Amino acid sequence: MKMKNRVTEIFNIKVPFIQGPMNALTNPEFIAAVSEAGGLGIMGPNAGNAKVSRSPIETTERMRVEIKKIKQLTDKPFASTIMVSDDISYVTYIVDMLIEEQVPVVLINGLLDKALFDKLKSHQIKIIFRPLTPTIQNAQAAEQMGADVFVATGFDEGGTVPERVIGTFSIVPMIADAINIPVIAAGGIGDVRGVRAAIQLGAEGVYVGSLLIPTIENPAAENVKQYIVDSNAEDLILFRTLPAYYRSLPGKLAKELEAMDQEGASREEIAQHMGAGRNMRLGMVKGDTENGYVSVGTGISPIKEIRSVQAVIDDLMQDFVEYNSKNP
Repeated sequence: MKMKNRVTEIFNIKVPFIQGPMNALTNPEFIAAVSEAGGLGIMGPNAGNAKVSRSPIETTERMRVEIKKIKQLTDKPFASTIMVSDDISYVTYIVDMLIEEQVPVVLINGLLDKALFDKLKSHQIKIIFRPLTPTIQNAQAAEQMGADVFVATGFDEGGTVPERVIGTFSIVPMIADAINIPVIAAGGIGDVRGVRAAIQLGAEGVYVGSLLIPTIENPAAENVKQYIVDSNAEDLILFRTLPAYYRSLPGKLAKELEAMDQEGASREEIAQHMGAGRNMRLGMVKGDTENGYVSVGTGISPIKEIRSVQAVIDDLMQDFVEYNSKNP
C-alpha cells in the first residue's frame, strides 16, 4: 500500500489525520496536541470558551485570542472552522480575522460560496470542505470552486448526523469516484482497521472526532471519557431532530428524546426539547450525562482506555508513521 498521499503534502503535516473541531470539546491545548502529534488540529468557533456568544464581533475576537494561544503552543499547521450562520456577518468577520492571523487552513461546513472560496485562495489559505450530507453534486461543486480536500461523512458519525442513511464505507468510494481532489473519510473510524479500510476504498486520510474525546488532553469531563470507554456502539440511542438525526449514549434526556421520536413528535418538538449545543455542553463538558447528552459516533467500540492524543494518532496512523520512518 502506498502510504504517501496528497493530504500530507497539501497541509504540510506528517500524517493524514484531521481532527474534527467538536466546538466546545476543543481548546488550544488539545488542538496543539493534535498538530504536534503530526495531524491537523482544528479549532471550533467556541473552542476554549465557557459560554457561547451570539455576537459575530465577540465570537470573532474570542477566536482570535484562542488562535494566538495555539500559536504559542505549536508551530505546526492547524486549521479553524468558519461558522456558517444565517447572519452573513459571522462569515465576513471570521474570514477577515483568519486572513489577518495567517491561519493556513480553514474548514468550511456546507457553505458553497465562490466569492468566499476565491477570497481564501487569494491569500493562499487551504480549504477543507465538509457538507452535512455529502453528495456527488456538492462534492463536484466544491472541487470546481477550489476546495483542496473534501470530507465524505457517513451516517456513522457523532454530532449532527447526515440526512441520508448511507454508511461511511459506502459514501467514501462513491465520492472518491466522482472527484479528483483528495477525499477524507469521516464517521465511525475507531482504530487502524478503519483507517486501512478507508484508504482501500479511496480515501486519502481520516477525519476523527469521537475517538479523541476520551484523551488526556481533551476538555471533556472525566466521567464522560470513562463513559465512552465503558460503552460500545450497541449502547447508542438514535433519534430524529433538526436538521436530521442525532445519537447519544443513554441518559435521562437521551431516553426522553428517543421516546418522543417513537411517539411521533415532530423534529421541531424534539429539537426544542433537545436544547442543541447547550445540553451537549452540559453533558459532555460539565459531565451531567442525565440532563445533558453525550453524542458520539458508532466507532467507539474499540476504545478501551483513556489515552494521550499522541497515542491515538500513532495507533491510527501506524502505517504512515512506518512509511515516513523508512522514507524521510
